Amino acid sequence: MSTQGRPENRMSFYDHIEELRARLMRALLVFMAGFGGAYYFSDKILAFLSQPLFKILPPEQRKLYFTSLFENFMTHLKISGYASIFFLSPYFFYELWGFISPGLYPKERKLVVPFISAATFFFIGGAAFAYYILFPVGFKFFVTYGAPTDVPMLTIDSYYGTCLKLMLLFGLGFELPVLVCLLGVLGVVNAEILRKQRQNAVIGITILSAVFAPPDAISMIILGAPLILLYELSIYVVQWIGKKRAAEQQVVVAEKRPQGPTIVD
Repeated sequence: MSTQGRPENRMSFYDHIEELRARLMRALLVFMAGFGGAYYFSDKILAFLSQPLFKILPPEQRKLYFTSLFENFMTHLKISGYASIFFLSPYFFYELWGFISPGLYPKERKLVVPFISAATFFFIGGAAFAYYILFPVGFKFFVTYGAPTDVPMLTIDSYYGTCLKLMLLFGLGFELPVLVCLLGVLGVVNAEILRKQRQNAVIGITILSAVFAPPDAISMIILGAPLILLYELSIYVVQWIGKKRAAEQQVVVAEKRPQGPTIVD
């Protein structure tokens, strides 16, 4: 990945494509290995994902149905794929960093551990937020909505598919501060720009919450509020990064400044 002013790291377009292909192939092999391991534990993963729903339903209704011959098997495969992404996310973030790092300064490349740690923490944290916060509230609202005679008859594919999509959505959404801070480290944005764009960011987050969250106000707030708070947190982190960079530049300028003649007695 090349950037103007960094000729030592300049790569051609075809070099980029070749590197991207190699990294995607490695990521695919790791994904398949994780897929096999996750498939072995897929029944336990399914049982874990069913808990938020089954805690709401009475004992006699704690069942999920499949309406086609292959639905149950395909759901196990789907679960295994998502589990591989979540459990091996540190490696995938490592490959992502490896792809963008050639365009960084040597000092910036040393941020590999903070980047992978933060990206993994927020990705898993977003999924956990969906599971432990959104699911109990959202599922209770939808299951109990309607008349007492309305009985839910949920299929395996629809329920687990909804769980996986929401967990992935929240995981990606919680990457917002990591992305913003990375742009701050690269000097693409600063705290002043982020503050000026605060209103647009809130509008964008609100729209995304309305589109991707379950269609009720509570779920939209549960998704949107943390993202807005994370955006605000990103402003202060980027501001701290900017102050630290300015202080380092002042030290460099002071070291390069010519010293006056030394008086010897």
